[in-house]
Amino acid sequence: MSRKRVDPAQARAAVGEVLPWLRGEAEPPARTVLAPAVRLSLRLLEQLAPGHTVEVRVPPFAAVQCIEGPRHTRGTPPNTVETDPRSWLLLVCGLLGWAEAMEQGAVRASGHRADLSAELPLLRF
Repeated sequence: MSRKRVDPAQARAAVGEVLPWLRGEAEPPARTVLAPAVRLSLRLLEQLAPGHTVEVRVPPFAAVQCIEGPRHTRGTPPNTVETDPRSWLLLVCGLLGWAEAMEQGAVRASGHRADLSAELPLLRF
């Protein structure tokens, strides 16, 4: 099943809505504001790095598969990345680096292809 392409400007606008929170300048956004920022940025990653080798999970909002390479078909994929919404959006914006996120335990990555440092940040503000 093919998904509709994400307009990068739409993803940028959604993430821009939560930027003050990410910078520590505002209270956490409402779920109705946070959810689109996470979902659209994940779909943008899926679009910019197509494939089915790595599953990126940001519960409770979404999970996508990306990065070219061997495809998994059943069970838990061998290459997974999981993080919380705030850490994901910090990575998306370049306000947190991949290595730093891994060091802090903000990201859990397993599998030899589960390194998204070449794909991030997705957006610059």
